[in-house]
Amino acid sequence: MDQSNRYANLSLKEEDLIRGGKHVLCAYIMKPKAGYGYLETAAHFAAESSTGTNVEVSTTDNFTRGVDAIVYEIDEAREITKIAYPVDLFDRNITDGRAMIASFLTLTIGNNQGMGDVEYGKMHDFYVPPNFLRQFDGPTTTIKDLWRVLGRPVVDGGFIVGTIIKPKLGLRPAPFAAACYDFWLGGDFIKNDEPQGNQVFAPFKETVREVRDAMVRAQDKTGQAKLFSFNITADDHYEMLARGEYILETFGPDADHVAFLVDGYVAGPAAITTARRNFPRQYLHYHRAGHGAVTSPQSKRGYTSHVLAKMSRLQGASGIHVGTMGFGKMEGEASDREIAYMITEDAAQGPFYHQEWLGMNPTTPIVSGGMNALRMPGFFANLGHSNIIMTAGGGAFGHIDGGVAGATSLRQAEQCWRAGADPVDFARDHQEFARAFESFPHDADQLYPGWRSRLKIAA
Repeated sequence: MDQSNRYANLSLKEEDLIRGGKHVLCAYIMKPKAGYGYLETAAHFAAESSTGTNVEVSTTDNFTRGVDAIVYEIDEAREITKIAYPVDLFDRNITDGRAMIASFLTLTIGNNQGMGDVEYGKMHDFYVPPNFLRQFDGPTTTIKDLWRVLGRPVVDGGFIVGTIIKPKLGLRPAPFAAACYDFWLGGDFIKNDEPQGNQVFAPFKETVREVRDAMVRAQDKTGQAKLFSFNITADDHYEMLARGEYILETFGPDADHVAFLVDGYVAGPAAITTARRNFPRQYLHYHRAGHGAVTSPQSKRGYTSHVLAKMSRLQGASGIHVGTMGFGKMEGEASDREIAYMITEDAAQGPFYHQEWLGMNPTTPIVSGGMNALRMPGFFANLGHSNIIMTAGGGAFGHIDGGVAGATSLRQAEQCWRAGADPVDFARDHQEFARAFESFPHDADQLYPGWRSRLKIAA
């Protein structure tokens, strides 16, 4: 059934829709299956995302038609479909009237992802009007709160040197905490890897106590504050609360040294909001485990990493993993820095839409995945600042002189970039950074040809 007469209006102008402030706009890359027309399929896509059915029904009235999602722009050659969703379509909490990402996703990538006439359809960007934007929680805790704990300026406080204890699973509580202590002698921040929780070989409560003890000892040894991000992800709301409350009770006066990590893709928006609302003073660390199933460039359905990051800010994530922008092991490109700008700035341009955040707190880019000290000067140069959290696992513990030297090399890499120095020249006066060249020779050969002779190291 061709529904383009009702669910498409190509005379609508995007600037008018934005000025009106009554629609969420979404841009998709969409392709019909063979034998289906482009506008016809786009209209079906919009209908399925809102008020439509595959037949005319007797319960449709004039008001119903007023909340139709409408295709307002198509570019068949570039496979672009843009749809305007009336904000009245989206669900609100009965407790406080706030908006929710679960409803946003149900409409914008719900049943339309499985329709028989659609070869693929993937959301690449969306725009939220001011009156709807203010219905979302946004972050309460930001990187400023971590800088404050670390005793740094709360403006441009800089690089937080972090790691993930490796191996990601298999360590019992005491060895795990010992590795934390070693890293903390040179670094700032440690996170659980995403599968860690309450394994039989590493009971949660025992691990929390051991990490707390290691943090106290590291702080006493260095005279510096340390940070840890604990995974509280669970299927059950009450289990998440129990984990969070136990951590806070155990850490006591150092409770503000603890972030709560939540796997926001696999556990869903409800898990993020549970943490955001029940622990508003804790840094909410959004881990994206599993997101590649829909965000990867190879996936033609779902949504992109840009969309995921933008949703995380609306939900209230303090920080979210953004990948390495092509500088680490995870797939990505240097242009992915636009994701970082979208979640940190008060106004930013996305792939299709300019978004004003109207003072909503920023979400920190958290960078991990194959990073080491040698890759970081180029990463910072591409990003243009160093106000991020880096969680380098192998980049710290893969250092030839161990975790403390690895952490120090990461900190020195930022110093190299800030100084605008040539990395090989900088290495001559910075031992840990110099030893990173020997620790990661493959990267050194690719990034800094001739480094061996310049540092007088035998092949």
